[in-house]
Amino acid sequence: MPDTADTPRDIRPFLALEAATLISGTGNGVAAIALPWLTLQLTDDPAAAGLVVAVAALPQLAASLGSGIIIDRLGRQRTSVGSDIFSAVSAALIPVFGLLGVLTYPLVMFASVLGAIFDPVGVTAREAMLPDVAKRGRLALERVNGIHEAIWGLAWLIGPGVAGVLIGLVGATMSFWAMAAGFAISAVLVAAVCMPTPPARESEAHWVAEAIEGWKCLLHTPALRATTVLSTLAFMLAYSVVGVVLPVVYERMDQPEALGVLFMAYSGAGVGGALIYGALGSRIPRRAAFVTGLAVSALVPLVFVFSASYAVQLVAMAVAGLLSAAVNPVLNVVVQERVPDEMRGRVLSAVFALAYAAYPVGYAAAGFTIKWWGETATLAWMGGATLLVAAWGLVTPALRGLESHGPAVSETAHR
Repeated sequence: MPDTADTPRDIRPFLALEAATLISGTGNGVAAIALPWLTLQLTDDPAAAGLVVAVAALPQLAASLGSGIIIDRLGRQRTSVGSDIFSAVSAALIPVFGLLGVLTYPLVMFASVLGAIFDPVGVTAREAMLPDVAKRGRLALERVNGIHEAIWGLAWLIGPGVAGVLIGLVGATMSFWAMAAGFAISAVLVAAVCMPTPPARESEAHWVAEAIEGWKCLLHTPALRATTVLSTLAFMLAYSVVGVVLPVVYERMDQPEALGVLFMAYSGAGVGGALIYGALGSRIPRRAAFVTGLAVSALVPLVFVFSASYAVQLVAMAVAGLLSAAVNPVLNVVVQERVPDEMRGRVLSAVFALAYAAYPVGYAAAGFTIKWWGETATLAWMGGATLLVAAWGLVTPALRGLESHGPAVSETAHR
């Protein structure tokens, strides 16, 4: 990437990137509702609706493992644009099949898997561009990452609502036209602006060797290794509570509206927390913000164990969403400061791959422990485990040097 010291400040690349993130993320949020809804219309089988979402996990994991090599070889901007184009095509397949009168459950499954292949590639490519657009816009990394996480959270907050409106207006099948158009607009936004990203990189190394380099960089950089592992474990537990245990609790009480309000409080506070970190993050010690975010994730399960008050539970969800929102921006900044520019895509793909691999384990563990021990015991052990993760973060020496590190150098990859 060219030096921007003598280049006029330009925030258009950052604005274009965040607009693309909002649009594509909203499309993903729409798909999360429209896919199972469409499957229920076709099959009237709840198990089939769950399966169409679950089968996407494996291609997402595989794509996240390989996406970094594609990004580092083809270039970040080109990869982002290409992934959005293919995502648009995969979304358009469903209404096309519907218009042709051949839409069936296996074809919905095929389109879902196809979309799951390209989505992690686009997400990783946009994340890899953040330090480039920050430098061009002369913006602090904390601010850029805080805004980016807030935009991503906002997209997932409004996506399900947009899905409900689209399904009501045009039906589940035709709602995928809006997703296809959104991904196409996202591709145009990124392609139309001159992104200050490095060009495509020639390499004679085997792709497996290049992928291993990314993992070596992740594992051999103490601060990066610690923030990645700790955040993955904490969010594995937190998302299992929010995505599995609480729905079971409120389904058995037949209170879906109360559960919806809790989710909105958690997600809305998360967006606000990310924006606050974006504004103040450069003045807040990173280690304190990171460890606090880990510890507060234990608040939700433990409050549900010890308090039956819905008001207390609602406050706990909002506080957890607000304070845990700093965890991902801190992790992003650590990657951006300590990973050599030419390896950023591969390291980010390794970080995402760990998450894609860990989260289903947490969901499964939550489901089985509810079946064996009940909801209260499951909440208790998950809250306790989260506190142990936070305690690990508090004492590990790897986080003591978490503050500003300066630009990464290539030797980091070979330690």
